[in-house]
Amino acid sequence: MAYMEDNSAEGIDWGHKSVLGEKKHRCTERNSEFTGALPENAHIGLPSPAPDIVKCSLISGDCLYFHYGCDGQDDSGWGCGYRTLQTMAWWLCHSWCPPSPKAKCRPPPSLPEIQHALVAMGDKPASFAGSREWIGTFEASLILDYYYNVPCKVVHVRGGGIELNRAAEELHEHFQSQGSPVMMGGDRDNSSKGILGVCSRPEGQGSYLLVMDPHYYGPPLERAALQGLGLVSWKNVGSLDTSSFYNLCLPQTAKT
Repeated sequence: MAYMEDNSAEGIDWGHKSVLGEKKHRCTERNSEFTGALPENAHIGLPSPAPDIVKCSLISGDCLYFHYGCDGQDDSGWGCGYRTLQTMAWWLCHSWCPPSPKAKCRPPPSLPEIQHALVAMGDKPASFAGSREWIGTFEASLILDYYYNVPCKVVHVRGGGIELNRAAEELHEHFQSQGSPVMMGGDRDNSSKGILGVCSRPEGQGSYLLVMDPHYYGPPLERAALQGLGLVSWKNVGSLDTSSFYNLCLPQTAKT
């Protein structure tokens, strides 16, 4: 992994981005509303975030980049949590074998299906279906259990900076033992993001998160364009909001 000398990408703008691009990979075999293609393994080829990395852990298998509007539904400004959840669900179908040979793993649920499921299980009122209400890590954990029978561990991190750096070791353990993508969200920093990996420098010198940011609205992009826009990139933990708490949704997919 080559070292990336340009650290200018550490500043984070979680507002949605919109540019033109090309189709790359079929999105899903299930939902006919999905209008195009989504890039697979958009993180491949990213350079190392620092020259002195001592430990790096990544997801296993393949994943797709789901983003605003990728199925023809305009969810710009409110659908980031749903899109991160769809990335996690796609990974379950394509990179993780169900524990039972009789289990039929379904492709990612659509946004309406997610909303109706949360209403059906009693987590949300009937008015939630068809709304533009956000979802977070807790709702994501409910959906993954509902559709895939996969339990999730939700980790609460009291703040960015030091506290989040301390959580890096738990992320290392997760990627090494579970291998699944992680959903991250917070209060002040309330924009959902997918975490595909973590790299750490020597003790006390900080860590980096491999972030897949769903806040892009437009046609599917090539991998190089996604990386160039910073939509899939390494982010210094120190650049995240130190005044925000964070929750991490960790799907428990290890075979026992």
